[in-house]
Amino acid sequence: MAHQMAVVLDFGGQYNQLIARRVRECGVYCEVKPFSTPLEELKKMNPIGFIFTGGPNSVYLETSPHVDPEIFQLGVPVLGICYGCQLMAHTLGGKVTAAQEDSAREYGKTETFYNTQCPLFKGLPSQGVSWMSHGDYMEKVPDGFELVARSGACPNVAIADVKRGFYGVQYHPEVNHTENGVQMIRNFLFEVCGAKGDWTMGDYKNTAIAAVREKVGNGRVLLALSGGVDSSVCAALLAEAVGGQLTCVFVDHGLMRKNEGDEVQAAFQNWAMNFIRVDAEERFLKKLAGVTEPERKRKIIGEEFIRVFEEEAKKIGAVDFLAQGTIYPDVIESGAGDAAVIKSHHNVGGLPDYVDFKEIIEPLRLLFKDEVRQLGRELGLPEYLVSRQPFPGPGLAIRVIGDLTKEKLDTLRDADAIYREEIDKAGLAGDISQYFAVLTNTRSVGVMGDGRTYDYTLALRAVTTSDFMTADWARIPYEVLDRVSGRIVNEVVGVNRVCYDVTSKPPATIEWE
Repeated sequence: MAHQMAVVLDFGGQYNQLIARRVRECGVYCEVKPFSTPLEELKKMNPIGFIFTGGPNSVYLETSPHVDPEIFQLGVPVLGICYGCQLMAHTLGGKVTAAQEDSAREYGKTETFYNTQCPLFKGLPSQGVSWMSHGDYMEKVPDGFELVARSGACPNVAIADVKRGFYGVQYHPEVNHTENGVQMIRNFLFEVCGAKGDWTMGDYKNTAIAAVREKVGNGRVLLALSGGVDSSVCAALLAEAVGGQLTCVFVDHGLMRKNEGDEVQAAFQNWAMNFIRVDAEERFLKKLAGVTEPERKRKIIGEEFIRVFEEEAKKIGAVDFLAQGTIYPDVIESGAGDAAVIKSHHNVGGLPDYVDFKEIIEPLRLLFKDEVRQLGRELGLPEYLVSRQPFPGPGLAIRVIGDLTKEKLDTLRDADAIYREEIDKAGLAGDISQYFAVLTNTRSVGVMGDGRTYDYTLALRAVTTSDFMTADWARIPYEVLDRVSGRIVNEVVGVNRVCYDVTSKPPATIEWE
């Protein structure tokens, strides 16, 4: 089934992925393309609309990214956001200059007033908060445009040429800070571009399965299954498409959360595929013995994963396809051209040099993380696997600070399981983006049963975020933290102190290492 498509042209904005996600959330398929994409290539995509992203540059500088002016002659609606708005104004005969301190430079939440007669703001309140981030100012808007939104400092917060379907906004409607921002994007798609909202994950599933079957034919497919969301959904899709032609190698490095390895295996036990679980815990722990530096831990785990997978692949022999769970943010962040191939190699740590295969296949490479999760549900994967929180590749190795032992890992597994259980019981799991326990290398004096203890300090981490680029520490009720702490010090041997991390990102990261 052919879907309508919108194209997001990337001018270096930090929210380009978020814009694309918002479009897809409206039921419209879209792809992100570099601003330098040739016009002929864009025309072949037959988009119903273009969205120009923000960016850090000034449009009036020769070195700044620009667009082929012919794009405005295609008869396709355009929505310019921040830099994209200024670029459209600059290209069509307006004038953009550096804003003055006392006039139009704006940053952060800004009270904004909208002309609700404009299609972009149809059905929305005439006043609300928008998220501004611009140091330049449209001193003169092009002929044919009218001003359709303003703020206290800026009279031309939004511009519109309704006849040609050109709209520009100085703020960022894609971020949560802008009230009704997603509805504005929806209005552009449906009121201006004539979108039908024909993008569904069910359609994608059927299309993707058919495409995999056609590509693979009678070939054999090999997948390194980590147990994460991406690789698990990739495995399910491939199994649905080619069944027994697929071999999944699950390398259990002994660094997963409590019962997680068994859960992964259980999820695929009834699927038509060849599932191989390699118990490599002892092997990994031996390699990691005495290692304390986190980056060194990561490298050792990555290299050893390669060796284990390589050994299993040799037993299988030649395959036609090496499958990977690469998703769309990986593709976007890796750039264009050969970058996707380079990323593919990185995803498996250099495996293409050692495994006998003909081609890489990436059936999820056009999906965002939330779409991958939805696809997993469409495929019938269990919710505990589909909704699994982000989990670092090195696993618990970087959540045990300092040197690693099986005893420390088991201690952390038990404590983390209690934490997760109590968060679930409190009904908070859906409100927290990520939460986990960290076993620090700090030991302190405690008193238990009238006796002196000298045991480890455990840290609890929980954050809320929409994009994982920034995050705020979660306000978990004290009574929940009290239950978690009480259970951990009473039920987990080796821990006598529990702390809660109240640092946001930045300045901290989400993980500790």
